[in-house]
Amino acid sequence: MMKILPKTNIDFVGKRKIFFAISGILVAIGLMSIFAKGLNFGLDFTGGTMMQVEFKGETSTHQLREALLDEGIEAEIQSFRNSNSFAIKVKGKQENVNEVGTKIKTALNKLPYQIEENKTKLDYVGPTVGKDLRKRAVMAMVFALFFIIIYIAFRFKNPIWGATGVTALLHDVFIAVGVFALLQKEIDLIIVAAFLTIAGFSINDTIVVFDRMRENLKLNPKITLKNLINLSLNETLSRTIITSVTIFIAVVFVYLLGGPVLNNFAFAMLIGVVVGTYSTIAIATSLVYSWIGEGNPIIADSTPVDHTPKHLKDDTNYTPVESKYAKKRGKKKKKKK
Repeated sequence: MMKILPKTNIDFVGKRKIFFAISGILVAIGLMSIFAKGLNFGLDFTGGTMMQVEFKGETSTHQLREALLDEGIEAEIQSFRNSNSFAIKVKGKQENVNEVGTKIKTALNKLPYQIEENKTKLDYVGPTVGKDLRKRAVMAMVFALFFIIIYIAFRFKNPIWGATGVTALLHDVFIAVGVFALLQKEIDLIIVAAFLTIAGFSINDTIVVFDRMRENLKLNPKITLKNLINLSLNETLSRTIITSVTIFIAVVFVYLLGGPVLNNFAFAMLIGVVVGTYSTIAIATSLVYSWIGEGNPIIADSTPVDHTPKHLKDDTNYTPVESKYAKKRGKKKKKKK
């Protein structure tokens, strides 16, 4: 495996109180932002005006957006393939539909090509649709988290590992939501997808560390929990940093070059990559240590690993070679005698 860091021996568990303090501060800032400013939900959740228009000549999304911004209109714009048709969505109340429609038409009349009046449609996306979408978004998050706990608990034979993994995941998503509340960035269905993506990224990194913990526990069943966590984190640290930096660079380019449609999605992912990497290293395993405690049994499948190839196992004359740990244990027993 490629390594960008020399072999490390960092006591992550010993620094867990510092990590918990940092996370506590970030979560507190997020809570204050949510209560003080609230979340800026997009048209998908709140309702608003939607106008469908078709131009008589070729018109780009960029031209349309610039014309609307000149009139002070912030809108979501959806283009239809192989046509000059667009759907323009603006947040607002039902009683303001005609006023918003008039402002949109005023902005569009400044473009080189006029709109087809007979093909223009003005509608209102009601709050009922918004409430339904909000409910579905919450349910998607709840079901995703529930099945993640089930999966980790089944894979590692320890529900505590599953619970701590999901706690770290919630920590990452909540901080991302807090930043959106602090900056009053709009949250729509695309951003909900970004939050779910952050959850997937975070739990994937955490599972890699948990998997290394399980393997190290199999190789050394008598290892202490603190040493097991520190050893596993140091062994996977290079891999974690390489993965995170690669994703971060890719998302930076999406943020810079993806345009207004992908800007908020990429921004959410940038937060998620940074916080997700931090929680994998500093939070998930520290929670495992705090929950289980030193000296208590590490409930996981610690059956010694047998790397013997199948064709050798079938050979009746084959004698398995003892593992390094078994050899060391045997030497200790001889010395005692």
